[in-house]
Amino acid sequence: MPEPMSSVSFPSAFLWGAATSAYQIEGAVREGGRTPSIWDTFSHTPGRTAGGEHGDIAVDHYHRYREDVALMADLGLGAYRFSISWPRVQPTGRGPAVQVGLDFYRRLVDELLEKGIKPAVTLYHWDLPQELEDAGGWPERDTAYRFAEYAQIVGEALGDRVEQWITLNEPWCSAFLGYGSGVHAPGRTEPAATLRAAHHLNLAHGLGASALRSVMPARNSVALSLNSSVVRPVSQDPADLAAARKIDDLANGVFHGPILHGVYPESLYAATELLTDWSYVLDGDLAAINQPLDALGLNYYTPALVSASDAESTGPRADGHGASEHSPWPGADDVLFHQTPGERTEMGWSIDPTGLHELIMRYTREAPGLPLYITENGAAYDDKPDPDGRVHDPERIAYLHGHLSAVRQAITDGADVRGYYLWSLLDNFEWAYGYEKRFGAVYVDYSTLVRTPKSSAYWYGKAARTGALPEVDEVF
Repeated sequence: MPEPMSSVSFPSAFLWGAATSAYQIEGAVREGGRTPSIWDTFSHTPGRTAGGEHGDIAVDHYHRYREDVALMADLGLGAYRFSISWPRVQPTGRGPAVQVGLDFYRRLVDELLEKGIKPAVTLYHWDLPQELEDAGGWPERDTAYRFAEYAQIVGEALGDRVEQWITLNEPWCSAFLGYGSGVHAPGRTEPAATLRAAHHLNLAHGLGASALRSVMPARNSVALSLNSSVVRPVSQDPADLAAARKIDDLANGVFHGPILHGVYPESLYAATELLTDWSYVLDGDLAAINQPLDALGLNYYTPALVSASDAESTGPRADGHGASEHSPWPGADDVLFHQTPGERTEMGWSIDPTGLHELIMRYTREAPGLPLYITENGAAYDDKPDPDGRVHDPERIAYLHGHLSAVRQAITDGADVRGYYLWSLLDNFEWAYGYEKRFGAVYVDYSTLVRTPKSSAYWYGKAARTGALPEVDEVF
């Protein structure tokens, strides 16, 4: 008999986790044979990041991982999603693994399992080995083959103990921010290369999934995490609806089309025909990409609001993806992005839990029967310790309550959502924003690296332990 549903309680098997990524937290960038990734190069290039900040030390998780795992255990979390640093494991992106690099992740996994926390591995969270970028990066087909080799190496090393695997995190950001607007590493601004990169990331996912399955137990789950956009038109005018469709293709269809259905949208081809003929999509590619998934990860922060542009349209592009003279939306210069209404986080992103519900229900229809996980969701606020050293963040608690309630409503409405990973466990290096934006449930004093759980960490920990959402005004 199904469990009784309510507005605040979750199914008993629901997985409560937190997430991080390697470059944002590990530090130790020159230890154990690790070589530079594109984010090392990018963050050390003047003008690329806020204050010239970088991840050389980050929050020193490489040396403090036992402390961080103990924090998760104390809070009662059931799962931890982390990423593998590709250049720590395979420094040039080619050839055999560096065992000392793999050993770090072996120790981390063992520590998690000892504490009863399920590890979930993301193979790629944006830290491409610099040598592969020097050879052309994701716009080059060879990078997808290199990723498959890397996936096999890590799968062989950890597949006996890690059951949840994610090939890529947010390939949209890798392609469209890395090669389109240039606000992410490697900082290129080449519209046609953006689309080639997207295809080769798709191919890397498919080849990587096959490589993982070739070396791991059949019980293991292979997924990927998409930051699919909830794209809303400002009106039902046909021109605004067409603008929303164009952005939906570029944000969503370019990935879930081939990955879930084995095809790219015809409307995507039409919208980008002046930029590329897509001749790099070779025979057999779509079949290789369209591997069966065991689950799909969805990352959500805020919706997008668009219209057709007109001669009066001026001002910066309000798409929430950083300031650049170059658009991350190839072939969409005729689309205008609008500020979405409502309260905002420190990122300037509007707070709209209805978008998360909408996203979950969309993929429930797009891929019926496919289990879903919310692999990232969270908010940045200007958190500061009080005179007693405690960090109260009621805004984040309200944010989490609203979005987890939306997840629960989606489950009530028939969606198979099996877990939620809070972004992020720790305050950390927030890419081009440096250390300005604090997403963590755990406050990090960057001068001492002391960790202090915020009120939201205790709130979320209680939810994880009880399977029910505490009241937003409960005192911790």
